[in-house]
Amino acid sequence: MTMHRGRQSVGPMTLAFRRIRNAIRPQVHVYRMPAGVHADWDVPVKVRDGTTLRVNVFRPESGAPAPVIMSAHPYGKDKIPARTRSGRGVDLQYRLFPQPHPVDLSEWTSWEAPDPGVWVPRGYAVVNVDLRGGGTAEGVGELFSDQEARDYYDVIEWAGTQSWSSGRVGLNGVSYLAISEYKVAALRPPHLSAICPWEGLSDLYRDFARPGGVREDGFTIIWDKGLKRGGVRTGTRFREEIVARLERHEWYESTVPDLARIEIPVLVCGSFSDHSLHTQGSFDVFRHAGSSLKSLYTHRDGKWCAFYGRESTEARGRFFDYTLKGLDNGWDKEPAVRLAIHDGGPDPVAVVGEQSWPPDDLQWRALALDARRGTLVDELEEGPATSVSFDTHRHAAQFIWTVQDDIDLIGPMALRLHVEVRGADDVFIFAGVRKIRDGVEMQFEGSFGFSGDMVSKGWQRAAHRELDEERSLPSQPVHTHRIAEPLRAGEIVPVDIALQPHATRFLKGDVLRLDIRGTWHFPRDPLRGQFPSWYQRSPKAICVLHTGGAFDAHLLVGTRPISVTAAKSKVFRRPEYFRSQKVLPASSK
Repeated sequence: MTMHRGRQSVGPMTLAFRRIRNAIRPQVHVYRMPAGVHADWDVPVKVRDGTTLRVNVFRPESGAPAPVIMSAHPYGKDKIPARTRSGRGVDLQYRLFPQPHPVDLSEWTSWEAPDPGVWVPRGYAVVNVDLRGGGTAEGVGELFSDQEARDYYDVIEWAGTQSWSSGRVGLNGVSYLAISEYKVAALRPPHLSAICPWEGLSDLYRDFARPGGVREDGFTIIWDKGLKRGGVRTGTRFREEIVARLERHEWYESTVPDLARIEIPVLVCGSFSDHSLHTQGSFDVFRHAGSSLKSLYTHRDGKWCAFYGRESTEARGRFFDYTLKGLDNGWDKEPAVRLAIHDGGPDPVAVVGEQSWPPDDLQWRALALDARRGTLVDELEEGPATSVSFDTHRHAAQFIWTVQDDIDLIGPMALRLHVEVRGADDVFIFAGVRKIRDGVEMQFEGSFGFSGDMVSKGWQRAAHRELDEERSLPSQPVHTHRIAEPLRAGEIVPVDIALQPHATRFLKGDVLRLDIRGTWHFPRDPLRGQFPSWYQRSPKAICVLHTGGAFDAHLLVGTRPISVTAAKSKVFRRPEYFRSQKVLPASSK
């Protein structure tokens, strides 16, 4: 079998040059709106308490009723390329965060929203909504709130009853435009027929503000300032709230959607490249949504080039054709999971169909940490207890595993440590898995256009080690974050760390390296680091990791032979786009 060789390590200066070049000339092409698209700008929609929101509606000029694809956000629906001085301008974020592949979008495409230049010619109406407090909408909004969901409900019902609407509404969008879908779907508006959240966190505390109990000190600051500069009117300053609230209590819990109440069809995008923002929350939506028809689309590409790219557009087209148009195109019979496996870089070496996440044919291995030799051992051995220590502000502990067979590592990973702290009563632990081939690190696409990322990573505050037993899985520990339990001098405690989902190919002789440290893995540098990702560093201390003997320190990984993946690849075919002409009954969802 011929093995693909993925992207190898690039130096920090190469990463810096890529960002500079992209800032000058981003890979974004803005095209003119095709003929046949009618636009209604700033249409007022009054919600139940009398507040007026406003929407832009793009629909076929024929006026024939069409199914609706809707997105809603606070960023301003009118921030589109056509309204720049040149008519070809692109959002600043496209200049800040490079994409590994070009992005094509029309001049009427709002930020991270569906492109009307794509969807209207295919027989859909596209509606973009200014949520309360944002853009042209009235009022003062509350992000992640029940009020926001009720407003969205009312706009969905308005769209479902217009003369140009078929009565079926679907939701789609990236980031906050995905997040806003969850709570409203849980309210079950009668005209809402499907949702497609494309990379959206679902637990504000665990996914974004304080993953593992560790405060995010990068993007949360920039996002909060951006909301203020953009004129978004909210009653709460987001950054102030997360700084003040260390534990996951009522305020955070009020922002979390009830995913089990979502019963309509769901197509969720779970990105392996957005570990610092949306990855975990997206996979949790697939796991916990109550729908009997839910699908998962994975990738490790750039956020925007993937969303606007041909392959994901085809997948969303088939999904919406089935759920909104009623075409019997076989969507409900396809594998539930589109799994992309990566050797390195943004392009997959295999794409296979799976019925579950993680796949049910994985072999789960507990790789034991051996502090004496700095290795991961493929079997839990009863060896002598030993330990390794590191300064949380300066050093790291490392453990390596040399792969003996060609395998795919798939799924989340779970790290069990036994921790002692000297000089403090708490530590923040940053764990990361890197892949090394022939002495050179293989790199992957990461959050915010960072192309030098590792395989996977996880965060955990030792004082927040209490597990949520109801939500935890052996491969995915979930913490309550409700209480802090400081460590006493000389105390050794077990600490479980969830590492983010991934699907990575390892060839025989490759090295998996586990890094454990007290600070973020990359420099705080807008050119060479994973800007703006940054996390509160650990209290200064000596962290002691105990392994062997009575200490079952290990890294749990899911593996399967590449031959199994290859066999699945031979039977997984992407169906022809819009291939079926049979129409389902109008009541079908």
